[in-house]
Amino acid sequence: MDYKENIRLALRGLVDHKFRSFLTMLGIIFGVASVITMLSIGEGAKRQAIAKYQDLGVNNIIVREKKFTDQELEEVRIKFSQGLSIQDANTIKEIIPGVLRTAPQAEINTEVKYTDKSSKSNIIGITPDFAKMLNFTAEKGEFISEEHYKKNQKVCVLGAGVAASLFKNENPLGKMVKINDQWLEVVGILKSKTVFTETVGELASRDLNTDIYVPLTTFLKRFSPENTLTSEIQQITIQVDNSSRLKETSTLVESILQRHHFNNNDYDIVIPYELLRQEEKERQIYNFLLGAIAAISLLVGGIGIMNIMLATVLERTREIGIRRSIGARKSDIMSQFVSEAVALSITGGIIGVLLGVGLSLSVTLFTDIQVFIQPYSIFLAFGFSVLVGISFGYLPAKNAANLKPVDSLRYE
Repeated sequence: MDYKENIRLALRGLVDHKFRSFLTMLGIIFGVASVITMLSIGEGAKRQAIAKYQDLGVNNIIVREKKFTDQELEEVRIKFSQGLSIQDANTIKEIIPGVLRTAPQAEINTEVKYTDKSSKSNIIGITPDFAKMLNFTAEKGEFISEEHYKKNQKVCVLGAGVAASLFKNENPLGKMVKINDQWLEVVGILKSKTVFTETVGELASRDLNTDIYVPLTTFLKRFSPENTLTSEIQQITIQVDNSSRLKETSTLVESILQRHHFNNNDYDIVIPYELLRQEEKERQIYNFLLGAIAAISLLVGGIGIMNIMLATVLERTREIGIRRSIGARKSDIMSQFVSEAVALSITGGIIGVLLGVGLSLSVTLFTDIQVFIQPYSIFLAFGFSVLVGISFGYLPAKNAANLKPVDSLRYE
């Protein structure tokens, strides 16, 4: 008996016993589908994490002022600390080797208006180095330039979200928006940014697309808070030439700020790269657990195939006896039953692949979770399902091949 004949008989067996075959394949189907869905969700989460931390800069160190109540802030100021300052940023750049640039930034949360529309936004004063250090590019117009900064120009760059909110059917470039009592010209619109869905150190969850950027010189002149206890700036972003020096540099930053702030811990130091590595380790554990569950599903599916094949051997004992008596070899019988097991696993694998792809697309369609289907996950899941079919089909096939023709013909 050749392989083509074995395959034809195996497929005919699937068609003749549709319901039983489907029940046998369920374990393989769900196992393959879960492997593909799990890996797709894991890859999507990885890409989102990388995008999120790219927005913070993987070679950056972020120094962020701590949040205090008014009473706590007053106690800190009594201890001579004036909070984060531009002088802090300049000293860090001048003293610490390996620091390429620093970007101080100041912030307030207020209302921005255009005609009869308004929106709550974070107004962020930045230097031109800000765009060089972070993954920020203008989709339309330009970002804050050296000229804007040096001339204290009344210009702003809108985040994609606030631009869509204020200018639904208009081109924002060149228009004037009102922030507090100041009118600023819109010179650029940012590309849509990743939304932080969890807290990153002291960087509270927020939609970066609602931020508005202005030159820091303009901010300090026109938007500085009236509260004299407030720090000059709220954040310093420090870019290091090599990620291997991040911890060493953060230690030096800590020592400089301790001296400048008279040992007041009124700031937090965040290293996005370290957070990314930590998140990656947690995700690997999570993916391992999901993979183990999917592997168990495939093993259960393999056991189901083996049980059904063992039952099939008993049902077809007389058939096996007849085949052996007219000249079939043991290898022919083994080949026939292994082919049937592989046919079950391949068919289940194909259905599982289609189900896995469908589930992955459904996750993106009906939830906020982003998935990315990798081709290798499909080949991995399908290949493992075939391996399961061969492995668990071997024992029933061997039992069938070892039946004695005389005993098989007498079997009732």
